[in-house]
Amino acid sequence: MKDLFGGLGVDLMNEVGAIVLGGGRGTRLYPLTRVRSKPAVPLCGRYRLVDIPLSNCIHSGILRILVLTQFNSHSLNRHIKNTYKFDEFSGGSVEILAAEQTNEIGDWFQGTADAVRKHLLHIRQRGLKHFLILSGDQLYRMDYRTLLDTHLRNDADITVAALPVDREAAKSFGIMKVARSGEIRRFVEKPREDAVLDQLVTPAGLFKDFGLEPKGREHLASMGVYAFKAEVLEELLVRNPSWVDFGKEIIPGALKTHRVFSHMFSGFWEDIGTVRSYFDVSMAMTSPNPPFDLHDPDHMIYTHARMLPGVRMVDAKVKNAIICSGSQIERADIRNSIIGIRSQIRPGAVIQRAIVLGADYFEAAPPDEVGVAIGIGRNARISQAIIDHNARIGDNVVIRGSDRMKDYDGDGYAIRDGIVVVFKDAVIPPGTRIV
Repeated sequence: MKDLFGGLGVDLMNEVGAIVLGGGRGTRLYPLTRVRSKPAVPLCGRYRLVDIPLSNCIHSGILRILVLTQFNSHSLNRHIKNTYKFDEFSGGSVEILAAEQTNEIGDWFQGTADAVRKHLLHIRQRGLKHFLILSGDQLYRMDYRTLLDTHLRNDADITVAALPVDREAAKSFGIMKVARSGEIRRFVEKPREDAVLDQLVTPAGLFKDFGLEPKGREHLASMGVYAFKAEVLEELLVRNPSWVDFGKEIIPGALKTHRVFSHMFSGFWEDIGTVRSYFDVSMAMTSPNPPFDLHDPDHMIYTHARMLPGVRMVDAKVKNAIICSGSQIERADIRNSIIGIRSQIRPGAVIQRAIVLGADYFEAAPPDEVGVAIGIGRNARISQAIIDHNARIGDNVVIRGSDRMKDYDGDGYAIRDGIVVVFKDAVIPPGTRIV
């Protein structure tokens, strides 16, 4: 892969690596993060969130990838081990760097930057010239070669991927003020004050100069995707041990001493930070024209390849749904829903605007002490809900989320943002009503 980017002579395999941040506790995504980390949260029935940045890397020719993990990391580690296996001739690898204690390090990761700092020894050993810093819980499609092109052409020390957002959304992101050259002049993490937001407005004409349509949006937000010169990354982390977060400290602090540029992104991007955002983007994927195309033949999403039978449907009614391999659906009505791998949907069930994540295994018969089979029971009614892996929903159960519901922690389920989330491996007895 020599001589990409107009003759800049970058060898992606030998000069560029990616660091995928495994995420913190994921409290806003609870209970989906009850037994797994954020990047391991299932997506569209068969993928995991971490598959998005890893697939972007592979399609971009970046095959030296490190994944930093800490919280509830077992399922993420297992998924990566089972999925990303490069041949010996490619030179590529996806390596897990788990949080560890050493004679020098005695505490857990304190933030995104601190996670990278604590693994500098391992990162330094790769001998790479540039690193991408990526989040493991975002949904987007990007050719990172375009980001690197911007980075290298500007001779930037750091490049921040940016996209336009409206004023209200700007309060939840790192917002930047940029020059016409694309150099970042100011960066404020999650500005709340109107006076500060007014100072960070990007003129509509400048948006158009960058090839972006403002569409009423007036701020440039950081996507949490960065390109660093390797020596600059290490320098900033070593010299500033109190800086623990990229958005809050590293990027604003670097503006004073380094060349920091923006890279404009105009495609679909969604931060899967809350149960509501996870549910809404999942529902959007069931529409006739989803915002993110899983069927793009030029940019498929890679995941764990399973030897599963095709979907079996008997007298079922299905409209606007994603149905994944190994599922069996008998005389059920499914609308605007996602049905994950190995799902069992029994006669009379009605599933509307819901996510059934499926199962980790097929079950010959339910255990005697449980008495309820994995899957959705007869005549169950499920709406505005997420049913996690291996959950057992008994016959005649009614689960109906509503925006008027308050957050609540129940027996085997929780309510967040008006959405009922049934726990992994939970048993909901026949006749139960959660409304």
